Amino acid sequence: MSKQSNRGKEAKDDFFFGTPKFKESLKEALVDMNYLLTRGYSEKNALFTVGTRYKLASRQQKAVQGMSASNEQLRIRKAKEVVFETLENKTLVIDGFNILILLESTLSNGYIFKGQDTCYRDLSSVHGNYKTVSQTEKAIDLVVHFYNESKLQRLVWIFDKQVSNSGRIKAKIEAKASDHNLNWQVILEDNADQALVNSNQIVASSDGIVLDKAINWFNLTSYLIETKIDSKTIF
Repeated sequence: MSKQSNRGKEAKDDFFFGTPKFKESLKEALVDMNYLLTRGYSEKNALFTVGTRYKLASRQQKAVQGMSASNEQLRIRKAKEVVFETLENKTLVIDGFNILILLESTLSNGYIFKGQDTCYRDLSSVHGNYKTVSQTEKAIDLVVHFYNESKLQRLVWIFDKQVSNSGRIKAKIEAKASDHNLNWQVILEDNADQALVNSNQIVASSDGIVLDKAINWFNLTSYLIETKIDSKTIF
């Protein structure tokens, strides 16, 4: 599996997300997105309206889209969220690429965005092709430490089978589990989102569709980012 150096910031990210003027515009845009979504606007139409009003670049629009939700979505997600202290002896099913890439981005000092539902999201995308980065090993190790701390009974990673190198990351995680004697399982699925929802277990994901449909969920990335990673690029 070829390795790129990191999954960090793009050239204009400090300008787009670190400039005081843009920070204020993005916060206002997020309030408007929540209002429009709550009023029944489609995500596409709401984003177009907000992006046009605040003259947001496509990367800024993607950030606002990731952070936003309707009041009903926020209510549903909050009602199904479980806390760290209740995980002992439970099974947790992880949205593999979603969690891994977000942790890699955070460790790479890429900008991450705390949504209205308290989930963090980033601007990376595998586009059908996943490559490990310098921070991949540390990201997996963070999950190892979490697994031991939480006293989970079992942890299941689910990855999209169609993404290239999914078989290699599966083998890498299985080797880590074997080395540390962890009760882990790694599964490749044609439809990872559906498999997560159908698992009828507590899931870990920041994908809004998964959170809305899952039986319960745990905010794994927020737990790790806020307790284990010293990130300077949280929006």
